[in-house]
Amino acid sequence: MYLSRVFLDSRNRLTMLALAFPNRFHGAIEECFHRSDTRKLWRIDNLHDKLCLLILSEEKPELSYICSQFSESKDSWESKDYSPFLDSLRSNTIWRFRLTANPTHSEPSKLKSESGTDKRSRGKVFAHITVDSQEQWLYKHASQHGFELFENEFTVVGTKWQHFQKGSERSIKILSVTYEGILHIVNVNLFRDALLKGIGRGKAYGMGLLTIMRV
Repeated sequence: MYLSRVFLDSRNRLTMLALAFPNRFHGAIEECFHRSDTRKLWRIDNLHDKLCLLILSEEKPELSYICSQFSESKDSWESKDYSPFLDSLRSNTIWRFRLTANPTHSEPSKLKSESGTDKRSRGKVFAHITVDSQEQWLYKHASQHGFELFENEFTVVGTKWQHFQKGSERSIKILSVTYEGILHIVNVNLFRDALLKGIGRGKAYGMGLLTIMRV
């Protein structure tokens, strides 16, 4: 696995357009890999007041293509082998984290069966729009992914509705929620999976990438 970072030029017209319609980043990322069927996670981030694109991938990317569109130079990127870091993780350790995710819930709808009785389908998926419901969503997913959170140790630091164009006509609107705080690794195997596979929905649209650093 490789964790890569591309520094973006926020004054660049193409960058500003891609920030408004992030599917442009998704398309550009796919062009940087030889294989399209490998797992990739990405998100837009801020690092020391610099805008950057983070990418986690199975294959080492060639990111000069993205830089030619969105950066000041073709060398504005770096890529590191992520495997040694993953192997170093242990249960019962504490880390600072950042996660951009799409917290959602589904509301089942009632359908009439042939016999006339009510039956439930999965129904529509809705975004959690209050901070409390967004935090409760992360508490739930933490327990499923091998880590735990405690009250007042994490917070929602940003929310934004993202607009994506899927195909020639269909438009998708996704709520992006960024969390920051402290987590405690409980089950390191489940936690590694969360780092590698992401958390929640919308992974193709820049959601789900969890990153950690030492406290």
